[in-house]
Amino acid sequence: MGSTRVLIRHHGTALRAFLVLTVVLGLVYPLAVTGVGRVLMPERADGSLVRAQDGTVVGSSLIGQSFTGADGAPLPEWFQSRPSAAGDGHDAGASGGSNLGPENPDLVDTVGERRAAVAEFEGVDPGSVPADALTASGSGLDPHISPAYALLQAPRVAEARGVPAADVQDLVRRSIEPRDLGFLGEERVNVLKLNLAVDGWGAEGR
Repeated sequence: MGSTRVLIRHHGTALRAFLVLTVVLGLVYPLAVTGVGRVLMPERADGSLVRAQDGTVVGSSLIGQSFTGADGAPLPEWFQSRPSAAGDGHDAGASGGSNLGPENPDLVDTVGERRAAVAEFEGVDPGSVPADALTASGSGLDPHISPAYALLQAPRVAEARGVPAADVQDLVRRSIEPRDLGFLGEERVNVLKLNLAVDGWGAEGR
């Protein structure tokens, strides 16, 4: 009889702990964190959404996307993102890399094909193509490219849009984001934001 009471008491304690932790960790804590985030960092709490001049949401500054036509070919009037191995490319529902090692024959062949394709598209020597134009990021959703890759694309974008190449190059330089805290990571350019700046060229002037 005594052991039964002890067992019931232990089960009751476990049930109360379960209910309290469910309320605290499943409701109170998430709501508190969400509330603090919306007050202190409202843009990030909402997903770091990027909007066009008319207010339309065109993406997130944290998730890369493709700038291609219906046939999947890159559009010359847009800056292009780095390659992606996530799903069919920049698929937020299938984030991931190829998991191929640097000496894997398939990866070596893919990099060679990308180098040739980028060099032809940009009209440059294959040896001048930056590494981030040839390899996908670990997540497949990297929204940034290197300043070198952005500047490589500037003449092609300028020609497609009928504007001076020097002006587009200047826009790229002004779009470079610094290293975090001045020393973490590398300088980078957000492709979506850069394309929006290019697209708003006529409205905002040079």
